[in-house]
Amino acid sequence: MRDTRATDRQQGLEVLDMKNLIAGNWKMNGTMGEAIKLANSIVDAIQSDAQLLEKNDFLVCPPFHHIVPVEAELTMAVNIGGQDCSPFDAGAYTGDISATMLKDVNCSYVILGHSERRSYYSESNMLIKQKAQMANEQGLTAIICVGETETEREAGQEQDVVATQMLESLPEGATADNTVIAYEPVWAIGTGKVATIEDITAMHDFIRAKLAEKLEGADKVRILYGGSVKPANAEEIFAVANVNGALIGGASLKAEDFVGIAKAS
Repeated sequence: MRDTRATDRQQGLEVLDMKNLIAGNWKMNGTMGEAIKLANSIVDAIQSDAQLLEKNDFLVCPPFHHIVPVEAELTMAVNIGGQDCSPFDAGAYTGDISATMLKDVNCSYVILGHSERRSYYSESNMLIKQKAQMANEQGLTAIICVGETETEREAGQEQDVVATQMLESLPEGATADNTVIAYEPVWAIGTGKVATIEDITAMHDFIRAKLAEKLEGADKVRILYGGSVKPANAEEIFAVANVNGALIGGASLKAEDFVGIAKAS
């Protein structure tokens, strides 16, 4: 395992110790019974290893109609969140879920701007910013997702793409308390491909530097990595100085894998 934190300290860069955020995005998967069973399995696995909570905060984001029964099975050690929210608070917006509704069912986080939302539903940076603003106003922490496609990376555009997505999606008043950034290279989501440690290091350092240009206290903002994270590769990823957790898709649907990733931190 390559510990880049030590290198950064030698270079005089400030590296803050903070708990990793281990966030599970369940996407559109599972029946009610399966969701409850998964929640119970995650809680059991965390409770069997008390040291996990010393290094990690946990979050699961089920489909909306599973939130209430799943939350009832969780302990205080596991937060619950939504996978998206509306830019509007209430009204004639059929099918939408508001940040107020998420807060009402005890959510503390919401994922926004996931590449699937940006791609399949043509969500713009401005729309994501509006959603994040609404989420923050309701006391939710917005997990703002950014990431380039394989074509954009091959063209050498990855930093420009990520910077534009992030800076244009950040709401007014964004802070380390109400905002998390999740870097997910689109080409690595659900494909089994994982960015190299050098690529992850470069991008997370770049994101941290860009945040410092925009926000006070940017060194305290958690930056997650997502994209085929598994127990087998998590230790090396978490060793990168500016990786402060993971946004986990497929592996979050198996308690053993989800908690196994946390054990690697």
